[in-house]
Amino acid sequence: MTSDNSTLDVVQMGNGRNLVLLHSLLSDRTAFDRIAPRLAAERRIWLVNLPGFGASSPAGPGLQDFADRIAEQLPKLGLSGDADLLGNGFGGFVAVALATRHGGLFDRLVLVDTGGAIPPEGKGAFDAMAERVEAGGMEAVLATALARMFPDDFLALHPEIAEERKASLRAVRPEYFAAACRALAKFDRRAELGAIRNPTLVVVGLRDTATPPSLSHELAAGIPGASLVELPHCGHSPHIQDPESFWLAVKPFLHLAG
Repeated sequence: MTSDNSTLDVVQMGNGRNLVLLHSLLSDRTAFDRIAPRLAAERRIWLVNLPGFGASSPAGPGLQDFADRIAEQLPKLGLSGDADLLGNGFGGFVAVALATRHGGLFDRLVLVDTGGAIPPEGKGAFDAMAERVEAGGMEAVLATALARMFPDDFLALHPEIAEERKASLRAVRPEYFAAACRALAKFDRRAELGAIRNPTLVVVGLRDTATPPSLSHELAAGIPGASLVELPHCGHSPHIQDPESFWLAVKPFLHLAG
């Protein structure tokens, strides 16, 4: 889907109230494959490949540029009326940027294993990943990415999911992945969280090593009226690791029936 020479790669499924899904840095929109059909039974879902992923053209150097691209393009592609927004990891950071810059475009906000900023001690990991992919391509970060997405015991029991996630990462262009890493390392919207007026649910897997749970707790504390749900056994991607627990976590907030 193309508009004004800026491409946003989006797939739509289902009917009903709009729900936009934004994936993590370590995946693409296929990360929602295990939950998308169930959501699409009740919602019109928008599966977005973030700028630089899939067929989406890259955006500018900051996460605000990612957010602005989405805010510009989705209404042109038909997003209207009440729309909810769900973001995981990197997509959650983009969702925070959307809420602070374009909050009127959305109603309810679900932020999954994400935060308002990357703390100083965490920035080096993203700079290192950027340097590794620039030197050795996406293959150089596959093992690191899997370890950040899922607990070791889950990976041992589900090698097919590990291979599926490796395949999605191999498809990303290294230069775009490196740019996303650096944009994330610089992101800080903590001072603006108090201005978010969207009803917000923060979901956190307590075994997340990519985005430590403390960041989700800080996020929930910073957004007025935000609710927090903890998934003790999950890592960074609970919608992949345990779709049923994830469904139960978001179902009341999103008024889902199934």
